[in-house]
Amino acid sequence: MNPAPGHLLRDLESIHHAFGGRHAERKLALLRQLQKTRLRSADAVLRLHEALCFLRAYPDGPAVLAQVERMLRTFHRREDLQAHADALQDSGIAGTPIVYSFYAPTAEWLARRWPKQLKVDWSEIEQPQLVEHLLPMLVLEAEIPALDEWAFDLDAWVRELAGPHESDASFLIRRFAALPASAEIRQLLFEDSGITIRLKPGRDTPSRTAAGVPVRRVHWQRADLSGARPDLATAIHHRPLSVRPMSVSKGEQLIDQARIAMATRSRDLDVFAYGDPRDVRLVEWEDGLSFAVIGAVPERRLLLEAVYGFLTLKNGVPIGYVLNSALYGSAEIAYNVFDTYRGGEAAHIYGRVLATVRHLFHVDAFTIFPYQLGGHGNDEGLASGAWWFYQKLGFRARDRAVLSLMRSELRKIRHDPRHRSSPSTLRTLAEENVYYYDGPSREDVIGILPLANAGLAVTREMARRFGSDREAALEACRLEAAARLGIAPSRGRRAGVVGSSPGERRAWDRWAPLVTVLPGLDRWSRAEKRALVEVIRAKGGRRESEFVHRFDRHRKLRAALRRLIARTAD
Repeated sequence: MNPAPGHLLRDLESIHHAFGGRHAERKLALLRQLQKTRLRSADAVLRLHEALCFLRAYPDGPAVLAQVERMLRTFHRREDLQAHADALQDSGIAGTPIVYSFYAPTAEWLARRWPKQLKVDWSEIEQPQLVEHLLPMLVLEAEIPALDEWAFDLDAWVRELAGPHESDASFLIRRFAALPASAEIRQLLFEDSGITIRLKPGRDTPSRTAAGVPVRRVHWQRADLSGARPDLATAIHHRPLSVRPMSVSKGEQLIDQARIAMATRSRDLDVFAYGDPRDVRLVEWEDGLSFAVIGAVPERRLLLEAVYGFLTLKNGVPIGYVLNSALYGSAEIAYNVFDTYRGGEAAHIYGRVLATVRHLFHVDAFTIFPYQLGGHGNDEGLASGAWWFYQKLGFRARDRAVLSLMRSELRKIRHDPRHRSSPSTLRTLAEENVYYYDGPSREDVIGILPLANAGLAVTREMARRFGSDREAALEACRLEAAARLGIAPSRGRRAGVVGSSPGERRAWDRWAPLVTVLPGLDRWSRAEKRALVEVIRAKGGRRESEFVHRFDRHRKLRAALRRLIARTAD
């Protein structure tokens, strides 16, 4: 008698995290049986898919990997998957739809790659009135009389306006992208419209099932995953096996994988959506672990901090992502492991994250903001015990009340090892940043320095001098900043504009107002002023990490910005 499908699946789930011994042989037998077995529910189909994805990232050996990849390649053809495809909407499984309000750049990317697979989900659109009001801006003026008179429903109007071989979603995405406005305004209008898009499954549409990049060598998992916490004092000093700058084409492929990893999980991340294929590196570690380190295009970079996104890869399979902001020899880190891969080596990988950040950005201080700890409404993080995860690694708050509460909880645990902090206690603990220092603690780090005060200082000066005429303000600041830094205007160049590329010139426009309010600049040497010019150019250059290195090496710039921040009230 053949085992029941549910029994086979439970047997696989009971050992898919176990390695060594005869586990590989048993997994292979179960996988072969499950390949031919029809599962009875959407939940069971999802569970099988997750087990396969996990084993693809952590294969016991060649036979298991070959069987897993065979099953994943044909997963969309399974009868049970097809029967439950609608119930598995938003699962990211090949052969199932995804419905989400994507960021504008992600929607534009989807429309370029899979235009016929996109449809507007009119039942979910958040601001139909806004789209109606904007329709005249999306068409030719000669079409506006019809829009004014004919009382078609919005969805009917969009179908009328779209081409014969064009979906309603592709039409709207393309027309918003063509609006005669800045990219920022176009993005704001599209996203405020709340256009919910249905991505229908197709031959090569984004899926978690097929996600991944080729690797030079597969790491075979021969022993159980280690859940041990690393000693960060040692772990952050480890060096990766290699850091490889990617070509533009390889960079585009890795950015695509990062976007797919987000889209198939109903998420979006600015730095991936606006990823710059010129600023992508692959950081390789042992055991098949690597990070695709992705920077943003120059026009989407912040004024001060440099923001990078890491796509975490295990044997080429995306298993999580990291968001990193760096400045002042410090970094704020947001660490995420996708659900399928949790419960394994999260702490070990986190140690590699910090080591990667230290290696790339030369930082010695790390900050975790409350949301990552379970604060600010992150109930999932709160329930997962995120605060204690970081506490056990050595992160500490600066707030005295939080430190006192932590010590109280630790005493309770010593008295009764079964003690668990209450949700209200965890919420209190998670409302303050925590920090880890590789050396003495200091004040000039992200999370302590109120960097926003630099913007406030600029605002007050621009308001005092120019009021609403910010265009005149920019023109004046270009000239004044150039004069303060001893830059002589060049022939054929716009007055006061510095930089040899569009990115560098944009960075100059952003920094010029800040340069005009930096204290003590007139007492700098010529070399120090020239070094500041190179800092600004690096902000718009190929790799934003170069900006971090130049900024952090410029002691007088660091000190001047700190003084400006300190004297500007909140």
